[in-house]
Amino acid sequence: MLKKEEMPDCPVAVTVQLIGSKWKLLILRNLMERPYRFNELHRSLEGVSQKVLTDSLRSLEADGIITRTVYPEVPPKVVYALSELGESIKPILDSMKAWGENYKKMKA
Repeated sequence: MLKKEEMPDCPVAVTVQLIGSKWKLLILRNLMERPYRFNELHRSLEGVSQKVLTDSLRSLEADGIITRTVYPEVPPKVVYALSELGESIKPILDSMKAWGENYKKMKA
């Protein structure tokens, strides 16, 4: 988790530092739909390694953007979901989606 003194002065840079990687954005895109288990996320993100997915999920959890719930079952069930803070990112991702759709139409 970023400490206040470690954060860039620019608010846009803070946002990019927290969610700016390709995989973090795609993880958040999926979690906007519903909670996911690890293997579901891994299958839905073509090309991501288990290590990168694990590291990204840990980082998002440490920053308070997602939650990780472990259910006491055998085998253990772990579910990832957006936290309340993560839910507040939805308008940013919705805007990115709309911009991307418009860009694709312009280039078609």
